[in-house]
Amino acid sequence: MRLSRSLASVTAAVCLVMSLSYEAMSNPRVEKPRAVASELFGASCRSKVTGSRVTTYCHNPYPRTDGVRLHIECERWWDLDTDSAEVAAGPAQTVRLTGRCWKEVRSVWVSHRKLAR
Repeated sequence: MRLSRSLASVTAAVCLVMSLSYEAMSNPRVEKPRAVASELFGASCRSKVTGSRVTTYCHNPYPRTDGVRLHIECERWWDLDTDSAEVAAGPAQTVRLTGRCWKEVRSVWVSHRKLAR
């Protein structure tokens, strides 16, 4: 008698587990792909200062177009700082930006902006 009761309990437990696993497999949870938190973007730029002249090359290895601008701060208070016009650096494209001060250059940097595809 004891054997039949324990066999009945085990059989019921196995049937329950199998039915639950069948339900889980027949209704798989479909997950939507997550949005990428940070998109790869931004041209890599290198600048060279020769006296009062600045030359910058920016190469964009990414598929999104990057709008780059060269900013030059001059050392002398009376010398005008300059900001270049925005240049579109497309995918796999290298662009050249130039500018100058009348005398010495204090600092140079490049700003980036995502442009419409």
